Formats: sequence, structure tokens, C-alpha cells
Amino acid sequence: MTSSSSEEVVTLPAPSRNQVYVTISALEGGHLTLPESLFVTPADPEKRSTVPSLCFLIQHPPSIQTLNQKSKTTKLIFDLGLKRDFSGYREAQQHHIAQRQPTTVSPDVVESLRNGGLSPSDIDVVVLSHVHWDHVGTPSDFSNAEFVVGNGTLHLLAHGGGPLYPAALFNADELPHDRSKELPPVTESKEFASHTHVTDHTWRPLAGFPAAIDFFGDGSLYIVDAPGHLHGHVNVLARTAPGKWVYLGGDCCHDKRILSGEREIALYDDGRGGLRSVHMDTDGATRTVERVRRLLGERKVTEEGGGRVDVEVVVAHDGGWRERNGGRFWPGTL
Repeated sequence: MTSSSSEEVVTLPAPSRNQVYVTISALEGGHLTLPESLFVTPADPEKRSTVPSLCFLIQHPPSIQTLNQKSKTTKLIFDLGLKRDFSGYREAQQHHIAQRQPTTVSPDVVESLRNGGLSPSDIDVVVLSHVHWDHVGTPSDFSNAEFVVGNGTLHLLAHGGGPLYPAALFNADELPHDRSKELPPVTESKEFASHTHVTDHTWRPLAGFPAAIDFFGDGSLYIVDAPGHLHGHVNVLARTAPGKWVYLGGDCCHDKRILSGEREIALYDDGRGGLRSVHMDTDGATRTVERVRRLLGERKVTEEGGGRVDVEVVVAHDGGWRERNGGRFWPGTL
């Protein structure tokens, strides 16, 4: 799979004079088992792989301008993995989970945090890439955190998203209503756009992505609109050191070989006489993959006014990454 877009130069924002850098640590979020044929093509129809649902702790230190204002490091988690207690899933969700066995739920995000000396009460913000069952975890663990989700997510939780994504596959009470906010609509006409409980951020183009939000306002962490997989699906692009960035791709794809071009997104019978993929909008997901692909190391990626930079891309279910990077789980860092 190739595209002329992969040859385009990608330019990331230059660091500021007193640039803030975030620290990222991987967190355990449980494991689930995926049949290869539903996710990639060509595929071995008999192959099933048990893969992680990777989550991440992102720590944002106070800027030099706020050091004298008793500011503290903000602790943000991106995705929460699987629930450790499956009774928290609805019946239709549990039917789906039964097709993803074996699963493991220990250690989960909370246990992973505690193993590194943190409590869930220490977490300030939880950002969910999307609200599929293997990413929502147990939000009630995080009693002090504000939850941030992509626009359209709260409507999806309450009402579902069409015949292939009925409300029975979601839990309307998944998130704490008084501490949950959506990012603003990317466009005014976006389906299921919410006009309540919306953050005051602004979307702007970034590095070939049509819409991204400078979450802390200092160029250290961007939330990227990554349409295709599910309503409100977002990714994270973070600046971790001079010339070093990390892109957390969530479920933009479920196999790293799709990003490399070795495989394509699989299509299969939707049960209604047509074809579907694991993505709500396959064409949208394909475009998102193309944009993420341009960040890979072999592509030409620079910072404004500077030289080549390194961008590490990590997707949520990359078992190979998990195997190679055990030392980068909290309290280790990427």
C-alpha cells in the first residue's frame, strides 16, 4: 500500500525558548485476543493473537512562567484499557468480549500505577481515544480526574451510532457526568456535535493533520482528531525531548503492518449484504492511517526552522512493541 502523500514533508512546530517537554510512561491495560482476518488483509484465517490494550501516563511539568504560582505537574492518562471486573460491561458488550478470549485484566491501569508509586487519586485528567470496551477501563477509579473525550462521544454513549454500533454496545453511565467534557466540534456540521460540556480549546491544522488541539497551550502535547474508527476517536502527539516526539495512535489501526504498508485494512461481511471493517468509516480510517504514516522514521519529518526529528508511533494493540519495551512501562519512560 503506497501513497504519494507519504513523500510529503511533514513539519512539526519549533520548540519555544522555554519549551516544556512531557514525560510518557506506558501502562498495562490488560490483553485481549484478536483474529487476524478481521483486522488485516492478506491474513491467515486461523491466526489469533493475544495483544495488549496499551495505556499511557503523561506528566506535564509546570512551565517556567508558573513555577512561582505553586503549580504542580499535571498527570494525564491516555486510555484506560479493559475493566478488571467484566460485570461492569453490559450484556451485548459481554457477548462481544466472549469472542475476544482469552483476555487478561491484571495488571490493569490502577495496579500499574500503584506498582510505580502512584494512586488513581493522583491523576488529574483522563483522555480517552474512544469508548470501545477495551479502552474505557474503570472510570470510577479516578475520583479526582476530569475526563476529556472527542466530540460526539457523549451522544454515542447514550444513543449508539447506527445499526452496526447500537446503544447496547455502550454504557450511557460510563463516565462521570459532572467531570466529563467533550472537545469542541471539528466542524460546525459534524454529526452528533455537542454544544454542552465542551472544552474551550481550538482546533488548528498540524503536521498534515487537518485538526489538532494544543492541549496545554505550550506546544508540549497535542490532541489530534483521528476520524474513522469511531465517533470522537482522537490520538496524541507529544513533545518529549529536543527533537523527539511520540505519537499515540489508539485504534487508528490494530496492526503496525498497516502503517508500514505490509498489510491493508480487512473488509468482511457486515451481515446486511455489504462489507465493513472494524472501523465505523473505513475511508476515514484509511485517510488517518495515511497521515500517521507520514510521521514514521523513514519519512522526512522536520521542525520549523530546524533539522530532522524522530517521531515514535505507538498504536494501542501492538504486541511487538509491548514485548520490546518492558522497561518503558511506569515508572520507566519512553
